[in-house]
Amino acid sequence: MMMLDSINAGQARPIPGMKALTGIFKEPVAGPVAVTRQGIAEDAICDRRHHGGVDQAIYLYFTDDYAFWQRELGSTLAAGTFGENLTLSGAESAGLAIGDRMLIGDLVLEITYHRTPCMTLAARMGDRGFVKRFHRAGRPGAYCRVIEPASIEAGMAVSHLPFAGERVTMGELMALDGVRDIDPAFMQRALTTPIREKTRFKYEDLLARLF
Repeated sequence: MMMLDSINAGQARPIPGMKALTGIFKEPVAGPVAVTRQGIAEDAICDRRHHGGVDQAIYLYFTDDYAFWQRELGSTLAAGTFGENLTLSGAESAGLAIGDRMLIGDLVLEITYHRTPCMTLAARMGDRGFVKRFHRAGRPGAYCRVIEPASIEAGMAVSHLPFAGERVTMGELMALDGVRDIDPAFMQRALTTPIREKTRFKYEDLLARLF
């Protein structure tokens, strides 16, 4: 069974080597915590061009993926290290798919996209090569939109409701980061899912140019 291990939020703060403030430094917060369609109100989102919004209101990461990183890095990592809002146990992120839903009490989340690593994450980890390292690991976590807002607390059970249509997984999407010529058949398949609107527009535009 999946469980909600931690709810994490952060305040805007500087990060070594970067000029802009960031909200990536997240720490566990006590519940109950209200989750709205925009996410967690107390959580800072500094770069709204790439983060936040209704299609990326909540970022999930998983203790099963943390276990990999703790072996890889040889150190203990606290919940929130990767900037996730919710830390869940009982699954790995790569096999989750667009449209899968997570039910936590009355809260309903719907997966919309994977996390593409950036230099802010690399700076957070103190490793300039961490973007490539994170990508190679294929453990991206998952962004979600909030279908039904509600208050939640750590320790609650999480129900996983798989998407009934085409399964476009986080691992498949992450493998396409940086790929210029995406298979049209893959894009057509992805457009049958509730993928985030930014990527939907991109795929629709690319397909219109081809056909």
